[in-house]
Amino acid sequence: MNSVAFAAAPVPRTDLFAADPDGIGHQTLASVGALFPIKQRRCYLNNASIGGLSLPVIAGVERFLANVRDNGRNDYPRWCEHTDTAIKDRVARLIGARRSEIAFVKNTTEGLVNVANGLDWREGDNLILPDIEYPSNVYCWMKLAKRGVSIRWVKNRDGRILVDDIRALIDSRTRLVSISAVQFSNGFRHDIEATAALCHEKGVLLNLDAIQWAGVLAIDVERLGVHFMSVGGHKWMLAPIGTGFFYCRRDALDLLDPPSVGYHSVGKHEAHMDYELSYRPDAGRFEEALVNFPGIWGLDAAVRLQLQLTPVAIEAHILGLNAHAAEELRRRGYEIVSPFGEGERSGNLSFRHPTRPGEEIEARLKEAGIDLAMRGGRMRISPSYYNDIAEIDRLIAALPAA
Repeated sequence: MNSVAFAAAPVPRTDLFAADPDGIGHQTLASVGALFPIKQRRCYLNNASIGGLSLPVIAGVERFLANVRDNGRNDYPRWCEHTDTAIKDRVARLIGARRSEIAFVKNTTEGLVNVANGLDWREGDNLILPDIEYPSNVYCWMKLAKRGVSIRWVKNRDGRILVDDIRALIDSRTRLVSISAVQFSNGFRHDIEATAALCHEKGVLLNLDAIQWAGVLAIDVERLGVHFMSVGGHKWMLAPIGTGFFYCRRDALDLLDPPSVGYHSVGKHEAHMDYELSYRPDAGRFEEALVNFPGIWGLDAAVRLQLQLTPVAIEAHILGLNAHAAEELRRRGYEIVSPFGEGERSGNLSFRHPTRPGEEIEARLKEAGIDLAMRGGRMRISPSYYNDIAEIDRLIAALPAA
């Protein structure tokens, strides 16, 4: 019988539960860029689309896969325990929540659908939605028309959504306000605190699409009074595609009937023949089956890195980069489209040339190794905490003068 010869290859560490398993070490905003290989290849300013991945994030994914390679299912109980405790603790700390209020999802849409299909809607109910939302925060609500639920559209005012305009639409049948904390197209930062206060005053639920918020702007959902929030990991969180988390405020948990139910929703683990449908007492009830463990280990590395740098410092750094970019763009004759008033700025900065099509400029930049996005006919940059002033200056130098 011929023996099988296995190729020799580097073996990633398989200890999934070490204190610093991915080698993050001590990082600062000045040093962290060295952890992002994309900086050696591109001037990447498109983190609001797909974020750059750090070496610790990649190591986290590889380390989990190596554990399965070497041990199969043997560590499964520890995977579940570690995910439900240590990892959720860190995610909760990042956004000012409790781990019992966190469920892992594969993207923002899954979290939004938990709310759209989980609430006990009645015919004649309505919800309030801005008219400049990303499609993920539109279609799941439009589908409710079959159940007699209507959408009341808040009209934007030059790219802004005003709290008073939301107030004017609320009536006795309004159940929910669903908004993007930051608008994808122009970077408008919504006044979440004032909107949450309005919702609590009127007895209306507040649901956030926060994929353009988390990972760039500091968040405290407990202080703000948000009821539901969904975050995909692949943008500003700088985590693997197919990861994310859903926040459900503890006193709103029983307002949702989980739209997808499986054996993890009840938390009975190995009691496979116990068919009593009794949901878990926490947000884990929205995790119907095996979660994306490899991706979540990568997400955890991204979260640990952000916690070390601190959300407040990350926000200040990113806003500083965009302030510098806006100043230089204006100097070169470009128009800043993003709202720039007090409290309106975010990680997204949209601009346009007065005469030349943005698509033409974007193609020219891409050839020069500089990446941004086109949204609504405007160019949009979205630098993250690993980007620096030198990259902004490289962009400015490559742009055609106006």
